[in-house]
Amino acid sequence: MKLSDVIKSKGNAVVTLSPDASVADLVALMAEHNIGAVVVSADGHHIDGIVSERDVVRGLAASGHGIVDATVRELMTGEVVTGTPEDPIEETAHVMTDKRVRHIPIVVNGELAALVSIGDVVKYRIDQLTDERNHLLGYLHT
Repeated sequence: MKLSDVIKSKGNAVVTLSPDASVADLVALMAEHNIGAVVVSADGHHIDGIVSERDVVRGLAASGHGIVDATVRELMTGEVVTGTPEDPIEETAHVMTDKRVRHIPIVVNGELAALVSIGDVVKYRIDQLTDERNHLLGYLHT
């Protein structure tokens, strides 16, 4: 099982935002799309960073409500953990746990191709286990 399987089931749409956008714009975008992280990209294809709800909360704790006027560049994580569609799902789950990240941008030929969250990985695995269980029960009852 590879990340490409997760991407097939969830889709490859990725919400991006310019590093020069305000944190207020970021928060509005996250609320609009009901997402927990946004890939920061000046051109929508290359990754400059990633910014999550956790980054916003830390910014609030450090700077107070004035953080909403800051730029996304000031909050974003610049060293982004990335993956590829060929990465094994189980390995990716371990990387996410070890590195304490909940979102991994998927890169193909140096460009942003998708975004996978820990929730996507868990949902895919649960769906797969449910299907396996149902197949086994069907086998036992025939």
